[in-house]
Amino acid sequence: MKKSPITALILILLLSVLAGCLKLQAQEQEFPYIWPTDSAVKAKLNQWQNWKFGVIIHWGAYSEWGVVESWSLCPENESWCERRGPYADDYFQYVKEYEKIRETFNPVKFDPQKWAKACSNAGMKYVVFTTKHHDGFCMFDSKYTDYKITDKASAFAQNPGSNVANEVFSTFRKEGMAAGVYFSKPDWHNDDYWWPYFPPTDRNVNYDPEKYPERWKRFQDYTYKQLDELMSNYGKVDILWLDGGWVRPAGTLTEETRPWLGKNQWVQDINMPGIATMARRKQPGLLIVDRTVHGEFENYRTPEQQIPDKIPAYPWESCITLGDSWYSTGPAERYKSSTWAIQTLIKIVAKGGNFLLGIGPDKTGELVPEVYQRLKEIGNWMDVNSSAIYETMPLEPYQTGNFCFTQSKDKKSRFAFYLLSEEEKLSEFLEIPAGFVGNSKEINLLGYPKALPVKTKNGAKTVEMPKAFGQKGLPTQALVFRISVE
Repeated sequence: MKKSPITALILILLLSVLAGCLKLQAQEQEFPYIWPTDSAVKAKLNQWQNWKFGVIIHWGAYSEWGVVESWSLCPENESWCERRGPYADDYFQYVKEYEKIRETFNPVKFDPQKWAKACSNAGMKYVVFTTKHHDGFCMFDSKYTDYKITDKASAFAQNPGSNVANEVFSTFRKEGMAAGVYFSKPDWHNDDYWWPYFPPTDRNVNYDPEKYPERWKRFQDYTYKQLDELMSNYGKVDILWLDGGWVRPAGTLTEETRPWLGKNQWVQDINMPGIATMARRKQPGLLIVDRTVHGEFENYRTPEQQIPDKIPAYPWESCITLGDSWYSTGPAERYKSSTWAIQTLIKIVAKGGNFLLGIGPDKTGELVPEVYQRLKEIGNWMDVNSSAIYETMPLEPYQTGNFCFTQSKDKKSRFAFYLLSEEEKLSEFLEIPAGFVGNSKEINLLGYPKALPVKTKNGAKTVEMPKAFGQKGLPTQALVFRISVE
């Protein structure tokens, strides 16, 4: 039979979709998650999965200008690499002036105790702090560079809290939170990464490491030594969170990550086996997160600014910003609501992940009032409902309509979260999914002292919402129902 042009087109489209699915499946099979074998790392990973909620704090000299963290130095034609200000039209002058920022960056309102208290009260269990971003400016006292906040050329150097990373980690630990070291593998300030002999063309090393192996070896050693400092001199570290996924061995490249290497496609192997051995010798049980580099040094995966559609078959953490940016860039910054934050946490936990909320101070060292207000409101909700978040596991069907589900690790409690829109008012009667209720005759509403009778109305399972619940001022960004399982 002769096929019509439309039939042939449909067939071509179906074959293309099938080929794409097979390609994605093959890629997933090629780079499966590798579970850790070290007993201390396995124990820490299990502990981390129970924490559920953490904070990532971006902060560096770039906040003085209120520009995107590091990326304005990158000569790529991407929206996030846009340069602004009086030097924007001259790249080399811009770089020169950017590197002088430390001479005026003087965050005298830096108060890590205030940060730590606010995050702890919000229910966060761990912090990840940017010790060094791609621009190479160190927020810790590294002896291997003078491009750091503690150097004599830095305006903040004489402040007693100038070793910012140390102040952050020690104060957050005092609040009972675990410490995570964010560290950028690429370093655009280091002459052995962006060699001044050649102009940089993109985010990558600007010379061929195979052609100049001694120079690349110096950069490997520099990276190793700085990480040795962080693992040795900054107390107990729970997580090493490595960014800059284009710095990776050739064997880990995927169709998604290969374009990151740019036109030259120069492989940048940083010697992760050596770094990991050293780091875990100094910090037994350390979780290592070599982001996007699938393999033994990616103990959990980190989807950025998104929640996976399906439950991943590996440990994971969504890192998503509270504002438009990773830190406070100024008055124009727009912040999402506490309802968004709480419901995002619920959606992530319902799929078995952790939520790493991205915030950061302004150039003065202060978190802006909007951030403190959101953290307070999140904490108010967590005070009532945290038992449905911590040390839980997914419960099918995970999410349906406005409901999400979790269960306790011992499976003795099941939780149903009802996500209210910000304009929605509590209804007199609320329909609860029948599959969740089962044969239960009553159900508990967290924050309310009495059990609610379950009634069948028009064939649906419903509960009558107590009028006193709304009058007590309890947080209603999401209601949490619990059923005990015998």
